[in-house]
Amino acid sequence: MNAPLASAVMAPEPVPAQTEEAAANASSSPAWLAAAQRIAQVAAQHADQVDREARFPVEAFAALKNERLLSVMVPSRFGGAGLSLAQVAAICEALAHGCASTAMIYAMHQIQVACIMEYGAATPWHQHVLVQLVEKQWLLASATSEENIGGSVRTSACAVDVVDGRFSIEKMAPTISYGAHAEGILVTARRTAESPASDQVLIVTLLDDLTLEKRGAWDSMGMRGTCSEGFRLLAQGGAEQILPTPFAEIADQTMLPVSHTLWAAVWTGVAADAVERAKAFVRAQARAKPGVLPPAGMRLAEAMSLLQMMQARLAVALDAAQAAQRARAAGDDANAPLSAQLHHASDMNTLKMGISTTALAVVQEVLMICGMAGYKYGTEYSVARHLRDLYSAPLMINNDRIAQNTASLLLAQRPASPGRA
Repeated sequence: MNAPLASAVMAPEPVPAQTEEAAANASSSPAWLAAAQRIAQVAAQHADQVDREARFPVEAFAALKNERLLSVMVPSRFGGAGLSLAQVAAICEALAHGCASTAMIYAMHQIQVACIMEYGAATPWHQHVLVQLVEKQWLLASATSEENIGGSVRTSACAVDVVDGRFSIEKMAPTISYGAHAEGILVTARRTAESPASDQVLIVTLLDDLTLEKRGAWDSMGMRGTCSEGFRLLAQGGAEQILPTPFAEIADQTMLPVSHTLWAAVWTGVAADAVERAKAFVRAQARAKPGVLPPAGMRLAEAMSLLQMMQARLAVALDAAQAAQRARAAGDDANAPLSAQLHHASDMNTLKMGISTTALAVVQEVLMICGMAGYKYGTEYSVARHLRDLYSAPLMINNDRIAQNTASLLLAQRPASPGRA
């Protein structure tokens, strides 16, 4: 099933030279971030080809495995680096400067790692998975979507069947991003055949457990390297592979907050790379006519302002997500007032909606700055791929669905000041 990740590296395509600012940042970065910046350069060399061919970014992931970045979130007691969510987000943002598909796959993988860490680290089978993830640099995917359920990850039609300590499952998944290239897939299903659609479990399945039958191609507008094809998934294994916590809790407390923050980091990185191209374009105009403010200068200022708002919003959200994570680890989350829980949920939702739409606005500004040089492929100022990749952002858990849910959360919250209606 797996395509080899260490396949022959094709000749790299020309990319803009690394800026002096980026080189200086790399030299003073922590080792893990400097590694991510190196890998971003590898990813950038192949990004256009990955996009044209809608192929998995094998070169970037060979480099990620070589630098051992797939396991950086795993705690040190299992052999990992134990990086924080904010540090992993910084890696996602750095990778996005080179290739959005590479960064998004990396983010999706870390979401699965977070789920196993949070809810499986106390069980021997999942402990072994974390150790193997570090040693072998496994890539993990997820199968949460399902045919005929309307795109909601919080309901399942398929059910897991457990007999004599063994499970089996069949799932018709319209998309499993990079599923054909992963060493493991986390699968949602109803707890039993008699359970309601919302009573779900999350199962950690590995290559030896899996059969994937391809059911559709991935020929999309953007994020083409994620290879989000459809599959009929068949899996069987030991019942201990089922995470003991209900999926509803996993989704609310870990999967969705981590998804929204890491996705936001990816989109911020894509927008930041586009702004760097706009800066280079305006500098070239300024050199051509010394002493004259380039006509695109005001648009560059607006794009930078929007980007800085994205970065600030992401930083606040990461602080909140990590505080919630620490509270869970200390057992304090059960004592948190309902208003605080609702606020955190709505905050994560508005983060996703705000960053996904603002990133598009930033790149639209960059397109207006660079003009046809940004519109065309093959120029050092091209943002055509950036724009197409970012059009996926409002669709990943559709913003309309999130807005409807957020409105309900906001209506349930009480005013912060006493005496207000």
